[in-house]
Amino acid sequence: MGITARGVGLLVAASVLLGAGFRFAYPELALLGVAAAGAVGYALLVALWRPRLEVTRRADPDRVSRGDPARMVLTVRNTGRLRAANLLAEDRCGDRTVPVPVLRLRPGRDTTVDYDVPTDRRGVVPVGPLRVTRRDPLGLVALARSYSSVVPVWVHPRIHPLTAVPTGAGRSLDGRVDGVPQGSITFDSLREYVVGDELRRVHWRTSARVGELMVRENVDTSLPRIVVLLDNRASAHPGRDPESFEAACEAAASVVAAALRADLPVSLLLVAPEGPAGEAAGAGIGPLDRLAAARLDTGDATAALRAAATRLRRDRLGDTLVFLTGPGGRGELGHLGALRGAYPSVVVGVFGATEPAPPGATGMVVVDAADGATFAAEWDGVRRW
Repeated sequence: MGITARGVGLLVAASVLLGAGFRFAYPELALLGVAAAGAVGYALLVALWRPRLEVTRRADPDRVSRGDPARMVLTVRNTGRLRAANLLAEDRCGDRTVPVPVLRLRPGRDTTVDYDVPTDRRGVVPVGPLRVTRRDPLGLVALARSYSSVVPVWVHPRIHPLTAVPTGAGRSLDGRVDGVPQGSITFDSLREYVVGDELRRVHWRTSARVGELMVRENVDTSLPRIVVLLDNRASAHPGRDPESFEAACEAAASVVAAALRADLPVSLLLVAPEGPAGEAAGAGIGPLDRLAAARLDTGDATAALRAAATRLRRDRLGDTLVFLTGPGGRGELGHLGALRGAYPSVVVGVFGATEPAPPGATGMVVVDAADGATFAAEWDGVRRW
């Protein structure tokens, strides 16, 4: 944003007046042209003044479930010493703008504005930056500047209460353990020594062989490990705005929340790769945040599912596998049935299908559900497998 249409018109008029004045020797016209050009120059000087503003914002809260209230509190402070700020400002909140009054804000004073953040849809709502527009009194020039950074508000899927989580079978490198009553600590892997590790956990024989201190990693084999696999392929959830994907996200959030409440290890995976940006973000945020940011992928659906199945079979990330898909994934459940050797318990949730899903492989439980609430209601009937 720069010179307005009115300013452009005045500049054109100034050029015409100056040209006519000098061409036909009319000093009055030339004087009017100089005055018009001077007005535009003065307007530029006025608009170029950059007010010294300090903008702080706070989300209350910054993480909510879909439909729960969330507010953004924005404070604008004039840190200048000489002039009062008289500006037009608006804050960006998702796809809409919120007007922020910054009128006659004296030096050292501040103004606070709070407004509702839309949480009717799952996702990450970017809030900010504050956009301040400076205009001259004649409306010839308008310059906009941005203040503060963008603050995300995470809108998680709805969480439906589950009565229990899978009891499953514990797994370690020493073998599978079913129903360990008191728990045990079993060797799982080795890793490099870091400052703070206890020396009694150093594996001296391996350390001498590799030339670096290696530390034993142990696991409690009585705790089942749960893996939630969310099908985020566009082909699995056909339609422009598929509700089946939202239902699958709610079911995934419900299983993850139930496992966390029970202090059980749980992993969340997506069928289609999230890309470098998504993987980097996923390394620093929790599973519910990842579900808030999950989007449908339009890449090669078959290749993505095969790659996910290969990884699950190779890494054996848990004991209980919960696969959540849409109506487009009903005919590909055979890839999950092939994982029965690596995962003793496999549960499949199919959302939004008009017909019952075909029977799965032996020992694989298939649940047809209309939405996340239906899946939670049927969970109690399938949790003992």
